[in-house]
Amino acid sequence: MIPFNKPPVTGAEEQYIKQALISNKLSGDGPFGKKCQDWFEANLPARKTFLTPSCTAALELAAVLIGTQPGDEIIMPSYTFVSTANAFVLRGAKIVFVDIRPDTMNIDENRIEAAITPKTRAIVPVHYAGVACEMDSIMAIAERHNLYVIEDAAQGMVSTYKGRALGTIGHLGAFSFHETKNYTSGGEGGLLIINDEQFTERAEIIREKGTNRNQFFRGMVDKYQWVDIGSSYLPSELQAAYLWAQLEHSTEINETRLNSWQYYWQQLQPLVLEGRVTLATIPVDCKHNAHMFYLKTSGLSERTALLEHLKSRDILGAFHYVPLHSAKAGRSFGRFHDEDRFTTNESERLVRLPMFFNIAQCELKYIVDAVLSFYG
Repeated sequence: MIPFNKPPVTGAEEQYIKQALISNKLSGDGPFGKKCQDWFEANLPARKTFLTPSCTAALELAAVLIGTQPGDEIIMPSYTFVSTANAFVLRGAKIVFVDIRPDTMNIDENRIEAAITPKTRAIVPVHYAGVACEMDSIMAIAERHNLYVIEDAAQGMVSTYKGRALGTIGHLGAFSFHETKNYTSGGEGGLLIINDEQFTERAEIIREKGTNRNQFFRGMVDKYQWVDIGSSYLPSELQAAYLWAQLEHSTEINETRLNSWQYYWQQLQPLVLEGRVTLATIPVDCKHNAHMFYLKTSGLSERTALLEHLKSRDILGAFHYVPLHSAKAGRSFGRFHDEDRFTTNESERLVRLPMFFNIAQCELKYIVDAVLSFYG
């Protein structure tokens, strides 16, 4: 069986985890945690970053930082993972879902402004498949209406929009290091990016259970005490050690994935030219990270048949999100603004092919041959 995903392993993970085990510093923000955060701040670059146990945690922290209150409205696409919405629902907000663009599967920037009401507090663009949303338009809308922008860049590490790293354009950004992502911290993991300095000090406090613990250790205050709301948003040093081994090989991982993506793209062009499938569009201003490779079938029944065809040949393909607005909780905690022209229809056409670090060339060829054989 060719799996849909294999978590990346570069070879140094075990060594670094052993170093962390004997360091007497396992609870987070140890040497490896600092190395990782310094790497992100230097290489994205970003003003300030905080490692978190997951991207979910980073989004929850962002929701607290912007002061989300019961009754606030948060605009986002329905075609996203549940954490994008849950982070704000937990603070009492109502989610306003906006339709997507069929070319990138990203939120349609031209439909955001009409969804804004006096209750709107933030826009959360989701960079699907590591391909950037139209951030200039989104930031301009946010500025006109005095709204926050929180980038859900869970899939977008090292992707860029007009030369700027995803996650560094909005007021706040969130990354994921789940085992399905390009870089992982050993199963779960995330990162909060601070692009607006007004959030830096409070983010540190909320992340440390609402205490001024870090200020105390730096000698900035004479008492270590509870000063704000907060939670435990620190990852373990073991997670950071695993992630550091990935970051040391970030270029290699990225180039390998891009080569695999390009192979799929070139080999499936005959189906595109025949009008049998469509592939992702990469806008000219965007540089993606080959987080995933997907194609679109004619509809739900064909997608189901293709996935069964692949499975019969020991290939594990996958579809992706069920749009949140169609789920039980989505209907309870949110509403879809205007017409669902593309979200449901495009989501039912999409098939993701296996994509992971060091997938073998023979495996790629076998997968492509299976897809071609399905279409005769």
